Amino acid sequence: MKKKMIMRGLLGFPLGMAIGNVISIVGSFFWGQGDYVPCVPQFVEVMGGEIYAVALQSFLCAILGVVFTMASVIWEMDEWSIAKQTGLYFAITAAAMMPIAYITGWMDKSLAGIASYFGIFVVIFAAVWIIQYGIIKYHIAQMNRMINKE
Repeated sequence: MKKKMIMRGLLGFPLGMAIGNVISIVGSFFWGQGDYVPCVPQFVEVMGGEIYAVALQSFLCAILGVVFTMASVIWEMDEWSIAKQTGLYFAITAAAMMPIAYITGWMDKSLAGIASYFGIFVVIFAAVWIIQYGIIKYHIAQMNRMINKE
């Protein structure tokens, strides 16, 4: 299990960095008014320059990738209930996402901003979970149909 976590974490580092980069490009289309805006302007100001902000944000996105991929081994713990798997995966990923989002300025640094960002995280998490659950349920039904044909 540890080896699997490490291997996934190694994959998660560049994957997290790449996903963060794609999100900054897509976000720039919406909020950049024709310019590439890799980071929240307040974060650039706090960091003392765009290169420092982009470097730290890229590293933090890589850390998110590591956390999400390493935590994915939770889904393979067959002896655990789906509720336990979901709760633990949610807690681990939220514990990484929330402070990183706060540091990088992806959320307003107010109670309302934190609550709003957390709410968005919950909605996205639930949507992905429901989609994944539906896909798995569909594959199980297919396997059962194949078994019944034999």
